[in-house]
Amino acid sequence: MFKLGRILLFLIIALLSCKRSQETMHDFPQIVEKDTLRVITLNTSTSYFIYRDQEMGYQYEMIKSFADEHGLELQVVVAQNTSQLLPMLQNNLGDVIAYSVPVENALKDSVLYCGLSEVSHQVLVQRAERNDTILKDVTELIDKDIYVLHNSKYEQRMSNLNQELGGGLNLKYADKDTLVVEDLIRMVSAGEIKYTVADEYIARLNHTYFSNINVNMQVSFDQRTSWAVRKDTPILADSLNTWFNKSNRAPHYMRLTKRYFEEAKGFHSDNQSTFVTMLAPGQISPWDHYFKQYGKQFGIDWRLLASVSYHESTFEPDGQSWAGAGGLMGLMPATAATMGVTGNDIFVPETNIRIGAEYLKKLINTFSSVEDETERIKMALASYNGGIGHVLDARALAQKYEANKNVWKNNVEKYIQLKRLEQYYKDPVCKSGYFRGDETINYVQNVVGRWQAYKKKVN
Repeated sequence: MFKLGRILLFLIIALLSCKRSQETMHDFPQIVEKDTLRVITLNTSTSYFIYRDQEMGYQYEMIKSFADEHGLELQVVVAQNTSQLLPMLQNNLGDVIAYSVPVENALKDSVLYCGLSEVSHQVLVQRAERNDTILKDVTELIDKDIYVLHNSKYEQRMSNLNQELGGGLNLKYADKDTLVVEDLIRMVSAGEIKYTVADEYIARLNHTYFSNINVNMQVSFDQRTSWAVRKDTPILADSLNTWFNKSNRAPHYMRLTKRYFEEAKGFHSDNQSTFVTMLAPGQISPWDHYFKQYGKQFGIDWRLLASVSYHESTFEPDGQSWAGAGGLMGLMPATAATMGVTGNDIFVPETNIRIGAEYLKKLINTFSSVEDETERIKMALASYNGGIGHVLDARALAQKYEANKNVWKNNVEKYIQLKRLEQYYKDPVCKSGYFRGDETINYVQNVVGRWQAYKKKVN
């Protein structure tokens, strides 16, 4: 009897231990049961950002497609920097790192590399205008000025390359506190500097903004990167690997890669907005009657609506931007859906203009505390283009740093531009994170300039 009691006791202890083990386990079956996948990533132009009030980013959209396939909600946890990614994972603040983590043998005992796996390297960024000489070999860098961020991995690589070549590279240093690598790429495009160095994926993304740069010359060894999960979640790792092995050959993956790294993302250059082309005397576009109808309905100058439409679509009703904004007024599908328009209805000219006018009016009303009407319109246009969250962040930063949050030029505009820098987009007053503000700044200037030109030509 005593022996039977001991056996029963051992069985009870074993069952309790098993139950506790199941309760503490947090592998893929438990994630599916909770319907939520927690994703650790960074706020960058290639991983995760908010644009036009939509969550976007190459890494984000990849992991979202995995989550969607398994019916999971995505909870994004943004790390402050790359050094926080692995500690956050190990402290169970997320289930997977959806960011390019370098594959290192030293980490293989603590994490499982899985999912999106890529091989990348650093490249030379050089201008490629008609009269520019394109360098094709690292030996041609001797006696050339190469600008890098001080104390960066790019400086380290160029210093090593300099030793490999026996000297001769002229390394120039940029101020790391006020510049990021994408600023240096922009400076190459503008002809302000000749050369800089960037990771291949960053260079390829920026080539979609600046078509006059060349990013083909490799200057470092290949580095394999991957997503990562904790060692104790092998089922999640296997699920991510199975999904990626299937997805990386699928049309969706190819479209996503093309969207971020191949499709042009520049904006209409309209520096001579006073020289506008009219369809006929007194007529801006084939859609003027709709601009007038809904401009009157929502209390917006119809010529402003026409200017917005020109910069969104050049009056093409079937157009669609790289980010998915569609139709004459460049509406994001999610924005249109909140206003009752879904599917292909977004490309119906009258519907698109009506929703665009209504949405712009809503944005103008959001800034009702701004007394000057033109300033209200500029804030609304910036929100229309980049998303209201970034404009609210910029206004909060302007107030914090004693600028005028109710004036666009040199005030809110300045902080829209600064939101590309960590010390600003990670400021506690900011809620929407990283933002690449060049397009929005040019958009406001060009839409307002063309609007003023239209007002001089038509009533």
